[in-house]
Amino acid sequence: MTVLDTLRPRLPSPVQDLSDPRFTRHGLGLVLKRDDLIHPEIVGNKWRKLAPNLAAAAGRTVVTFGGAYSNHLRATAAAGRLLGLPTVGVVRGQELADRPLNPSLARCAADGMRLHFVDRSTYRDKADPAGLARVLRAADAEDAYVVPEGGSNALAVRGCRALGEELAGRADVVAIACGTGGTLAGLAAGLSRDQRALGIPVLKGGFLTTETESLQHRAFGGRRGDWTLDDRFHCGGYARTTPELDAFVNDFEQRHGVPVERLYVAKLLFGLVTLAEEGAFARGTTVAAVVTGRPFP
Repeated sequence: MTVLDTLRPRLPSPVQDLSDPRFTRHGLGLVLKRDDLIHPEIVGNKWRKLAPNLAAAAGRTVVTFGGAYSNHLRATAAAGRLLGLPTVGVVRGQELADRPLNPSLARCAADGMRLHFVDRSTYRDKADPAGLARVLRAADAEDAYVVPEGGSNALAVRGCRALGEELAGRADVVAIACGTGGTLAGLAAGLSRDQRALGIPVLKGGFLTTETESLQHRAFGGRRGDWTLDDRFHCGGYARTTPELDAFVNDFEQRHGVPVERLYVAKLLFGLVTLAEEGAFARGTTVAAVVTGRPFP
């Protein structure tokens, strides 16, 4: 048993059948892959991406990166507390250092994460080795194990392959909301040849095809699986919303009793309902929506 096993993850995560007339009237099935139930504090794809990186850290301090409302920072901080592992969060936005912590960053701090705020220019340079070295020196964490923003690296992608493998025979199309592309890259690699993956980006910019391909090359040596992206459902960008999306979420929760996380899962489900109404899926198709998180706080 590994140290991570002592946290008792619920794997494989449950698959829940839903009856929703917006799908059934088009001859479609809908299931939810409830990755939000893997662990009460290290939720969903965060577990799948963090677990192999935490094992590789081998007890060293873990440094990672994120914005002021980062789910990834919260999950890393929680993992650090549960495992007795020091964590440092490099936060985008130097101006935040002089303000009261928002609820998300306050949770990180309460879990023992040391927060290090940097300006946006410095944050952008973190992918450059020299820029990363400067950040680590300034954060007094030069010997730390580094996990990239969103947790997406080759180890994380290989960790997410099990998500696809767990859905063998359960769906024809597996859809997931995407931030950095790491979970999609692994998911697609784990699906069988008669299945395909669909990514719904929650950030605008149209950059995720290149990023996801790059992650698959680093993890597997080349592109894997049948996957595509639909960039139409970001609602203006990360953490942006619209009255239509808010109304959709409230309705979905009332219909199905499933709490809907707003930053990622809401846009995924909204996108799938829109695609079903557009006739994007052939009759007889079963669509799986991966629930990667739960509402915070």
